[in-house]
Amino acid sequence: MHNRCPPQRQVDGLNRHHWWRDAVIYQVYVRSFLDSTGDGIGDLAGVRAGLPYLKKLGVDGIWLSPFYPSPQHDHGYDVADYCDVDPLFGDLGEFDQLVGAARRLGIKVLLDIVPNHCSSEHPWFREALAAPAGSPARARFHFADGRGPDGAEPPNNWHSMFGGPAWSRVTEPDGTPGQWYLHMFAPEQPDWNWRDPETGAEFDRVLRFWLDRGIDGFRIDVAAGLFKHPELPDSDDPEADARTRDSVNPLAWNQPEVHDVWRRWRSICEEYTERDGCERLLVGEVSVPTAREHAQYVRPDELHQAFFFDLLSASWDADAFQKVISEAMQDIAGTGSTVTWVLNNHDQVRTVTRYGEPATEGHGLGAARARAAALLMLALPGAAYIYQGEELGLPEVVDLPDDVLTDPIFRRTGSRARIRDGCRVPLPWSGQASPFGFTPGVESAKPWLPQPEYFAEYATDRALADTRSFWHLYRDGLQLRAQLPQLGEGTLRWLDAPPGVLAFERGDDLVCAVNFGTAPTPAPVSGSPLLASGPCPLGVLSGSTAAWWIRT
Repeated sequence: MHNRCPPQRQVDGLNRHHWWRDAVIYQVYVRSFLDSTGDGIGDLAGVRAGLPYLKKLGVDGIWLSPFYPSPQHDHGYDVADYCDVDPLFGDLGEFDQLVGAARRLGIKVLLDIVPNHCSSEHPWFREALAAPAGSPARARFHFADGRGPDGAEPPNNWHSMFGGPAWSRVTEPDGTPGQWYLHMFAPEQPDWNWRDPETGAEFDRVLRFWLDRGIDGFRIDVAAGLFKHPELPDSDDPEADARTRDSVNPLAWNQPEVHDVWRRWRSICEEYTERDGCERLLVGEVSVPTAREHAQYVRPDELHQAFFFDLLSASWDADAFQKVISEAMQDIAGTGSTVTWVLNNHDQVRTVTRYGEPATEGHGLGAARARAAALLMLALPGAAYIYQGEELGLPEVVDLPDDVLTDPIFRRTGSRARIRDGCRVPLPWSGQASPFGFTPGVESAKPWLPQPEYFAEYATDRALADTRSFWHLYRDGLQLRAQLPQLGEGTLRWLDAPPGVLAFERGDDLVCAVNFGTAPTPAPVSGSPLLASGPCPLGVLSGSTAAWWIRT
């Protein structure tokens, strides 16, 4: 529907540059970005209204969280229809306008696709519930007889990522207790059975539906999932997924057959790329134990990229950061892909809080470390993904009342330990009180999650006016990244540095250094830095600070 392709950026004299290799993509959590209707929930029209802000920031593209029809048990990651827009967020006409507006600004658009599971209200799952055991309709999912007397026990001992058993028993059409179905997340999210050929064929259709509407690619949810061990045996550590909130059960994740799916999807994307010269991207949410296993997903005929979460999970320590960066550069970049760096997303505690700052203080140690980490990430070879609000220095909202929490993890476990609502609170745009411009022109609107009073300090209008803000650091870093050929593509070389300091060189003359300690240390390069995350007197790298220099 939108078939034009923006001019390719020149790199090293080549006319055609693989845009995704060093792109900086902004993750839009749609329901919390900007609300155009006053109902307290962000929508696609709000995203369209916010595009000039993102263009000014300097990102190359956006990744939209799921906006498909859904009962919203997991805020859209329970999809009832993969080829439409939930009225909560707009309609297909509004989506087309968003894509067109983004293209005019030179901003790529990626959609979040959820192939591991769907909604329990998806028509195919409803059909399965109405069909008998052993029917083709049930073969699209993981239905199995229970164990024990009268099949009253689950088919195996696996636990859900969100807590509790990974199986739920159904009531058969005749009213009797029947089979069980598998859901590695919430009961409202039954897992697809990718060993059934109809499942793969249906997702081929879904990809083509959105590619035909002009999108630039997909972020793939749970990309190491899809296939389960064919015999569905018991696990030696059935609660590992729930305990770690990660995909660690080797029987449920990272099965070898999944790579065949990514080869097929890659071929579909290549078909569209060859058709009009606009490269389509596949970036996967891949959670696997090692960088070497991660690298298997980004081989030349599979995914273009996969999020490298080890940097996100690394403790604030120079040795820890150097180790994960080195492993990524060795194993992932060695495939011919580039590393896809990320520090924040919609499932993780925000860096400002994660790195040690109390949530109600605006300029403490956590903020300084988060600024330094951002500058480090933007200096690394490869692509980077920024989560909305990261560029404002937003902290995690840690004191949301129980009665407003919506995360299914909380609903299933009653525990606040790993809930994700705190990083999903709607963005503050302007003003001194909620809704802080989140619902322009409707100041009485009530955002779907309450915004704390201190969000006034982080509003975008204040951030843009303050040249010392997080926003200006990100904007300046993105501008330099686009101007300097050393950044994005290429390799890095580690430099000798004092304990607690990480320093590396890009190209022949650009140096990045990060002081992970709190005390000042001599700078690795003489002269004033090109860009710094904090005060850097001449010849000194301040504590909890990152800086870039050009050697003279």
